[in-house]
Amino acid sequence: MNTHSAEGAPACRQWRAGTLTYTFAGIVALFFLLLAGDFVWSLRERSVGVITQLLLKQHGASDFLVGLYLVALPGILGLLVGPVISYRSDRHRGRWGRRIPYLFFSTPIAFLGMVGMAFTPWLGSCLHRISGLQGISENQLILTLFGVSWMLFEFGVFIGNAIFTALINDVVPRELIGRFFGLFRIVSLATGIIFNAWFLGYAETHYMMLFLTVGGIYLIGFMVMCFRVKEGEYPPPPELPEQRHSPLAAAGTYLRESFTSGYYLLIFIAVTLAAIVFMPVNTYSIFFIGELNVPLDHFGKYIAASYVVSIVLSYPLGVLADRFHPLRCGITVMLLYGISCLVSGIFIRGEAGFAAALIAHTVLSGTYFTLTASLLLRLFPQSRFAQYQSAQGILGTLAMIFVVPLIGKLIDLSGNYRLIFYAGALLALLTAMLLFACYRRFRQYGGPDHYTPPEPENFPNAH
Repeated sequence: MNTHSAEGAPACRQWRAGTLTYTFAGIVALFFLLLAGDFVWSLRERSVGVITQLLLKQHGASDFLVGLYLVALPGILGLLVGPVISYRSDRHRGRWGRRIPYLFFSTPIAFLGMVGMAFTPWLGSCLHRISGLQGISENQLILTLFGVSWMLFEFGVFIGNAIFTALINDVVPRELIGRFFGLFRIVSLATGIIFNAWFLGYAETHYMMLFLTVGGIYLIGFMVMCFRVKEGEYPPPPELPEQRHSPLAAAGTYLRESFTSGYYLLIFIAVTLAAIVFMPVNTYSIFFIGELNVPLDHFGKYIAASYVVSIVLSYPLGVLADRFHPLRCGITVMLLYGISCLVSGIFIRGEAGFAAALIAHTVLSGTYFTLTASLLLRLFPQSRFAQYQSAQGILGTLAMIFVVPLIGKLIDLSGNYRLIFYAGALLALLTAMLLFACYRRFRQYGGPDHYTPPEPENFPNAH
């Protein structure tokens, strides 16, 4: 993709992102490639977790084990992978850029994980029959083998998660970032509509074909994006001489730069809690339908209908984020979501009430993520964006490791899936309060018009 206008070409409007210069045609090409990557990324994100949930339940997994597999175990892996990859990526300089090499490495790994999950039930069944194992049931063996493929998949995903947003931050012009993420959400939601409306109903019976198809599309689509998107040139990395050959010193620098600022710590905690707010309903609502006798394909169609509404809202929400700032918008949506969850928990009685609650949850959570998609890009220094994003991810992961399985255990003990909405209401209120505290500190650093993110070199305790 040629991002630079030809020498001697007629003057036209241009946009800059670091050393990259785009004409209108260059912006269109860039957005197309990134949104194509977003399509395959979203297809993987919106399908694999749901298929996995159903497959785990099919083989006898408890709600606690589902939470452990889907959140806790990958979270532990993410704690080890995310900080290392983000720290190295921010400081990497090479002919392919500082982000693309890591995406090239991680994409095939995630693909192999999906292939492994596709064949796990068949393989587990064959191994159990051939080996004649007595101390472990066939389902237990399948669940164990599935966990291995799932962790391989999550290893690739965590590397990609740490880098994809950072790539967008590096190559998309700042003045277009809110609108880009509006389009980003449209593609993501359209992908969700396609899967939930037409394929979710087959997830329990055709999981192998779905895993293989999604995996193949993900591999091809994301690799094409990596080949075509070009990074610009970066200034030399912030590196001290004693850190160059010492992993321990690098770890110390990571921790010191990431966790000694009260302002960034507040942002980390607020964003972490915001991500957790929607997890109870996202993780366990699909099991609530059994209690209410809601068919699985109906569930998929309610999700799809929600996405249609969210698609209509996405680009205007991106414009609102650019105009009013994501922090202000996020506070408002969290208050609305808390009210919605409280009402849902009280009044759900049958399929109609569940459908209304699910649609409200999906639209409001989508609204929040669209409005705040550029939040961290606007708050963190660009020189260390991936590092700070991973530091926030550490807290987010630790929280989800404990919170989601805990909610699953409470549901196991009580048998009451209504708890997921009450949990959402409580978490939303706490998040709104923390985001407001972030906004007050944000204004001290210049506010919407003159914000300058504090650099580690300027922290009060910097040496």
